[in-house]
Amino acid sequence: MSERWLASTHTVVRFTSSGELLILQPHGIECSNGGMRGYNNWLNFDSGGHMVKIETKRLILREFEDEDWVSVHEYAKDAEVSKYMEWGPNTEKETRNFVKGARHFRREDPRRHYELAIYHKEDKRLMGGVGLTIFDSGLKQAALGYTLHRSYWNQGIASEAAAAMIRYGFEQLKLHRIHASCDVLNIGSAAVMQKCGMRKEAHFLEERLIKGHWRDTFLYAILSSEWRAKQVLKNLNAEQGSGDNTGRGDNK
Repeated sequence: MSERWLASTHTVVRFTSSGELLILQPHGIECSNGGMRGYNNWLNFDSGGHMVKIETKRLILREFEDEDWVSVHEYAKDAEVSKYMEWGPNTEKETRNFVKGARHFRREDPRRHYELAIYHKEDKRLMGGVGLTIFDSGLKQAALGYTLHRSYWNQGIASEAAAAMIRYGFEQLKLHRIHASCDVLNIGSAAVMQKCGMRKEAHFLEERLIKGHWRDTFLYAILSSEWRAKQVLKNLNAEQGSGDNTGRGDNK
């Protein structure tokens, strides 16, 4: 089944009549990149500045710019992309507001919301979004979410972007735990979480009402200690596979 949404507890933004940004942290409400619906506790940030850029083999994860709304809307308006989400398909206004809000997130001090565009190096195209929301800074916990343009499903792009964001969360943000959730019918998203080393922690029955239907939800998570152990094992396997003659990982 194709990769769709790896949904999580993400962020909703709204603007007052005076143009002031209001940031909404929807605890327990799914809203991922491109989506603009759901609400709970209002937060107000307007200070500082923190630009993030992450590069992988095929991708560049970077901050959103105003003109990106056109590319974002290509997938945010797609009913198939938003099939398992509480939001969508987006109107142009909703997509513009999402991009505007994502740009304001880098002004937070300390920053809690990292909504980044996924840019394909070879194709020179913005084709998705990935994000981390730090919902408990004291316990160093965050929620992960991402989405892709439908033409990029089943190419490992989601796994590459999600893995890079997890690495950033543990290495740069010093997080302790990262979790993500998805509809149990969204097999592709569950597979991506597994590829990133996350383990299934829960299967919630009829956990939320989406578009008139009760949804069952899978919850996946990974701890910093688990992630680092996997990196050590991966490095050892790489050394052995490359014929490393330094004596490290030698089982002879």
